[in-house]
Order: sequence, then C-alpha cells, then structure tokens
Amino acid sequence: MTSFYSARRAVLGVIVAVMDHERSDRRLCLLDVPSRILKRGEIHEVILTDEEPGEERVVNRAAYVGFVEVTQGGLVIPGDELLIRHNSAGRLLGFDDTHMPNHLNLVIKAQNIASGAKLGIHLDDPVEFVSVQ
Repeated sequence: MTSFYSARRAVLGVIVAVMDHERSDRRLCLLDVPSRILKRGEIHEVILTDEEPGEERVVNRAAYVGFVEVTQGGLVIPGDELLIRHNSAGRLLGFDDTHMPNHLNLVIKAQNIASGAKLGIHLDDPVEFVSVQ
C-alpha cells in the first residue's frame, strides 16, 4: 500500500487491561481503510493473529493481548510496528470495528501468537506504534 505521509510521529500508550484468551473462529473483519487516527485518552484492543486475510478481509485466529490507553495520539497505518515494552509484537495488519463506538480492534500480524497473559504483559507496560517507512 502506498503511503500519503512523508512523516508521522509514534503513537504511544500503556496497557490498561491484560487478556488471557485465544480463539480460532473469531471472524475479525478488517476495514478497507488506509489509516486510522488514535486520539489521546482513547482505549483500544490489541489482538494478535498469524493469518493473512483473504479476499473477504477476514481473520479467524486471534490471541487477545489486552487494552491500550493512548497517551500520545497520532495516525497509524497497516505495516506500522507495534512495540510492547520496547520489543516488537508484530506489524499492524488492520482494523476491526465490531465494538465501535466503544473501542477499535487493532489487529497485529505476528510470527507467533499468544494472549497477553501468556506473553507476560503487565498493566502499565509501554506500547508504541512506529512507522517502518
């Protein structure tokens, strides 16, 4: 996907809830959008998958990391790297709006997937979405 942006600042946040759940039949429907704004103070869910979406833009395998409160807002696009505790968790695959307006699901493509609890994620762990362009 071509980016329209010559520069973007990182989106920063902290973990506010850690999840311990995985499923293989989730049917996350990724939006056909090039970007999303994440505003300071918003809380969104982070979900890992090791799948590539098909033509229907659906992902079934999901490991739930937890919820992130945005402390520094900005713009994210698919392909951005997600860092948790300064370690790569994967790349942003897309967005699912099943639970909007409550929260957005941020779907992350990872090599290996596991829940936040199994990954050793803790409350207040720092989170960062960074451009890899």
